[in-house]
Amino acid sequence: MKLTLRIWRQSSPAAPGGLVEYPVERVSPDMSFLEMLDGLNETLLLAGDEPVAFDHDCREGICGSCGMMIDGLAHGPRPGTTVCQLHMRHFSDGDTITIEPWRARLFPVIKDLVVDRTAFDRIIEAGGYITAPTGSAPDAHALLVPKRRADTAFEAAACIGCGACVAACPNASSMLFTAAKATHLGSLPQGAPEQPARVVAMVHAQDGLGFGGCSNAGECTLACPKNIPLTTIARLNRDLLHAHLSDVEDESAA
Repeated sequence: MKLTLRIWRQSSPAAPGGLVEYPVERVSPDMSFLEMLDGLNETLLLAGDEPVAFDHDCREGICGSCGMMIDGLAHGPRPGTTVCQLHMRHFSDGDTITIEPWRARLFPVIKDLVVDRTAFDRIIEAGGYITAPTGSAPDAHALLVPKRRADTAFEAAACIGCGACVAACPNASSMLFTAAKATHLGSLPQGAPEQPARVVAMVHAQDGLGFGGCSNAGECTLACPKNIPLTTIARLNRDLLHAHLSDVEDESAA
């Protein structure tokens, strides 16, 4: 396959950026998208040029670091797929492919396709954890969890924090990420007692950072490589409402 890549190049956060065209040849349909970029970088290095910077780690669809916009779509055209799992057989010979970093104010570009996603860390720091000392891992059957709650927790725990939901949302909202992290913990017995404080703290943190509000556009779930459903946000909103109502009732009782 022969392709033309239009890649966003930006040498530093303060530098201006722009799209640069690169022709690539001998692309195997069995290559992953990142392997194709590796091939381009080898060619650039041999020519004495600066390689394209992009994030990657596991290359197994579980770390969330490989996020980028491909032809305007987060992670590319395949639903439920990370960039490292996207193969070149889903493109055609002669295609022109545009590759850009996430476009969100709170994901500033570091270099080329690499963005700073530490804003997600601030949300986790606000409440995405369990403070109760639990000791070593218990036996799997030691604590009974209803199947529906276990399924909900497992579904939410699939979030890899890639940021596709923010990049795809017209409001740059982080609600799907926050909801997934809070739902994962709140659905389990160990995390349930702290759920009211957790959701208040995490939502307050994301709002304070400047992420946009959720308007139920649904683009986040379409872009999510782990297919986390929009109902996860509804669960977060329910838990947030219950937390505020509990505070009001406690104040009335006092």
